[in-house]
Amino acid sequence: RPFTTRTVALQPGDTFYLYSDGFQDQFGGPKGKKYMAHQLRKKLGEIHHYSATVQQEFLSQEFDAWCGAEDQVDDVLVIGLRLPR
Repeated sequence: RPFTTRTVALQPGDTFYLYSDGFQDQFGGPKGKKYMAHQLRKKLGEIHHYSATVQQEFLSQEFDAWCGAEDQVDDVLVIGLRLPR
């Protein structure tokens, strides 16, 4: 499938994220299903106002809790950037 280019208007103070598919493709949870992109976007929306350190702790705990006894299936990368006000 071809790549598309998108332009997004950002404002001072906005936070945006770049992430690999490793988090969303991780199996786990109560039914052994994938975490899924929509769930990751929701979680990022819930924590975006916290400091980077706190966000990292939230995401690390969320990932570990989701994995449970499942093995990690891929590398995981999440980068958050906040524009200065």
